[in-house]
Amino acid sequence: MTVTIRPAHRRDIEALAELIEEIERFYGSTEIQPFEERRSQVEEALFGSPPLASALLVEDEVGTVVGLAAYSFLWPAAGSSHSLFLKELYVRGTLRRQGVGARIMDELRALAATRPGCSRVEWMTDRDNPGARAFYKSLGFTEFDGKIVYRVGTGTT
Repeated sequence: MTVTIRPAHRRDIEALAELIEEIERFYGSTEIQPFEERRSQVEEALFGSPPLASALLVEDEVGTVVGLAAYSFLWPAAGSSHSLFLKELYVRGTLRRQGVGARIMDELRALAATRPGCSRVEWMTDRDNPGARAFYKSLGFTEFDGKIVYRVGTGTT
């Protein structure tokens, strides 16, 4: 199957809101926020002023959005440099194990390499996600044990 990987555009907001629901269900969520709320959050995150994140989309040969990589640039990284932080990598199940995820990772690395002052690409996965861990290992990436992640809610959704 032929896919295109490209930056998200405003015209993709509704497709991304639909894909976010698919991602939530993939991770086991049973309480999905209303579509209009998701759509509004996607618009604000990617196209607000300033945008909170960026996204690369995977589009199949008929133009359906079938995957995404959501990322942000974080500062500081090493010294005064910054990093590209991959927050979410998702490819629809029908396209997994066809090299799409590897292509997305290559695109992200290329984005980081062409951005002045960007010293690395970073991401996380759950310890209990053997599929993701095997995927990253297959690409030659090693796990980094140096960080412990903390999370606290803000009281809002």
